[in-house]
Amino acid sequence: MSEKQKKLSYLSQEWLDEVIVQIKANLSAEDMKNVSSSMKNVYKNCPDKKIHYLYFKFEKGLLTEALVGTDKDEVVSRSSEFQIHGDYETFALISQAKLGARSALMRNQIKLKGNMVKALRLASVVDRLNKIIATVPTEF
Repeated sequence: MSEKQKKLSYLSQEWLDEVIVQIKANLSAEDMKNVSSSMKNVYKNCPDKKIHYLYFKFEKGLLTEALVGTDKDEVVSRSSEFQIHGDYETFALISQAKLGARSALMRNQIKLKGNMVKALRLASVVDRLNKIIATVPTEF
């Protein structure tokens, strides 16, 4: 990151590029329990009135693909094991590690498409991922 730690716009490509750097530097395959899975977050009620998407794919605990975008971008066509729908504000809290994924799911703040049992089992791994994401200086 720059010497001034400028804040990056949440869900921008520049923000995602830094998220990828931080994940690769700070999350080992063991930290991620060697998981092989993918998830696509669908952000509704965004400040710009568009629907935004954030996609992560892990193989054997290592990040292999990450995409961000709107309806016009490649991320929309990516299939995923889990698809999570929620409001921008809820995902912003999760990305700041102020709200846990399991807690948001159990409170119906986010909706899951995929195997609920596996998702709950992976919630601690997702929270670990979000703690790394939270280290990226971000303008929400």
